[in-house]
Amino acid sequence: MVKMSLDSVQVMSGQVKEIKVSSNGDKRQSWEEKEGFDQDHLGLTSKPKPVTGRRARKVEGGVFFPKPENAVTIAVSSRVLFRTEREQRVFEQQGVEEYLRYQIEHENEPFAPGPAFPFVKALEAVNTRLRELYPQSEELFDIVLVTYNHAHVGIRLINTINHHNLFIERFCMTGGSSPIGYLKAWHTNLYLSADADKVREALAEGIAAATMFMTEKLTEVSESQLRVAFDGDAVLFSDESERIFKAHGLDKFFEHERENEDTLLDHGPLKGFLEALGKLQKKFYAKGQRLDCPIRTFLVTARSAASSGIRALKTLRAWGLEIDEALFLAGAPKGPMLEKIRPHIYFDDQMFHVEGAAEMGTVAAHVPYGIAQKQNSRAGK
Repeated sequence: MVKMSLDSVQVMSGQVKEIKVSSNGDKRQSWEEKEGFDQDHLGLTSKPKPVTGRRARKVEGGVFFPKPENAVTIAVSSRVLFRTEREQRVFEQQGVEEYLRYQIEHENEPFAPGPAFPFVKALEAVNTRLRELYPQSEELFDIVLVTYNHAHVGIRLINTINHHNLFIERFCMTGGSSPIGYLKAWHTNLYLSADADKVREALAEGIAAATMFMTEKLTEVSESQLRVAFDGDAVLFSDESERIFKAHGLDKFFEHERENEDTLLDHGPLKGFLEALGKLQKKFYAKGQRLDCPIRTFLVTARSAASSGIRALKTLRAWGLEIDEALFLAGAPKGPMLEKIRPHIYFDDQMFHVEGAAEMGTVAAHVPYGIAQKQNSRAGK
């Protein structure tokens, strides 16, 4: 099983094919291709050089800054959008003052992409299509970069965003404070972070959230179609049925599902995010582009189709939600299926499935919600 960490995102030896950037690992390069750089020297001996040759980012004929209440807001931690392992070690080993000095000294060196980078690029690809069809519409993905960093570090983050030609104009730099209150003010539809505690805090406030991971293997993903995969119970749906299974076993679970076939499941923490995706999908359908829609969604569940799948499908239909593809695996491993789907992100409430997905090269995110978390907590004691 792949070793994973909640405290810092694991670095992969392979990179997604379409991402062509300089690394911030052992072969770090700056935009100025500075030679002879001493990576261990943290003192500010010279003023950082200005960035040159930066490409201007333009949006043709659209709304640059949609109102948060009109957009689908994705809040992304800097630790999952970019690779910051080296900087995190400086902070942990030498303290905040040396960390700030280090960041300022290196602010003209771009961070390399993290696990959320391909997902964010796919969001921007969808926005490009939406602007072509609806030039004046504010119904777009709006990306907010969220970081515990001091504002001094903002210069390096902005330089990195410009270097990678990302369209991220909204920042939330909290200087060590919790970002959760700001997430609510942004009308956040999804929060992605490497900090499991903050993810749980967001979920407790009713904000869809997940902890992101990275493995040593990465599957190549689409540049033109956003692909998002969801588990069912305790992700899209509540953990009601999973509680029956955990307490009474598989036979009782099947019996419960048959008896409640026409009773809708309650909503789970990511139902709202699927709704937001569906709303944008329908804008493409309205223009006759259902078969060429740049958003595709997947349900990947351990439920079996005949014994317990019908309740899940009836619930989605009653909610008015469409899933493009539904895979009922009847307990089979999810990793091989996800390897074929190649999603930009997969959400699951159980670390066993997250690790299995990651082992096959899928960027998986853990949703710490429901009965599985309580059982994991007891097992760890």
